[in-house]
Amino acid sequence: YAMDEVNVIRVGMAELKAGRAPGRIVTLGLGSCIGVCAYDTQTRIGGMAHIMLPSSSMAATSTSETPNPAKFADTAVPLLIREMEKMGVRRERLIVKIVGGAQMFCGNGYEDHICIGNKNIIAVETICQQLGLFISGRSVGGNSGKSVFLDLETGEVQVKTLTEYIKI
Repeated sequence: YAMDEVNVIRVGMAELKAGRAPGRIVTLGLGSCIGVCAYDTQTRIGGMAHIMLPSSSMAATSTSETPNPAKFADTAVPLLIREMEKMGVRRERLIVKIVGGAQMFCGNGYEDHICIGNKNIIAVETICQQLGLFISGRSVGGNSGKSVFLDLETGEVQVKTLTEYIKI
């Protein structure tokens, strides 16, 4: 897909965005981060969060700035759902798919706390379960980066790695 096509909503690291068909929501270069895709087939509204860390309790408390809720699994997923509900989505209709959570910096003498990918996967699955969201597709783990494309017309999620294109 050409990145210069119209109606592309780009989601950067620690951001979340929602939109409606036509168009696509895209996030590039997920490593240990998780891309959470949610889609309502009836309204053709979709959303995506690019989550960096599992818990907002990990926010630096030494700074006076308010932590970015889109950065953490426990705050980003509820915020994404609320934003989509404001647009007319019904939570019980949402199809959720998750991508990412690679173990980018594990082993090789790195401390365990850097092996954040798996912790991110568990945190996202936990918050989805708490919110009553069913995860219908996954492309998680491994040790390579991924980019994610959510088609707002169909709800199809495509995952691109260095070597393959897959649909989940």
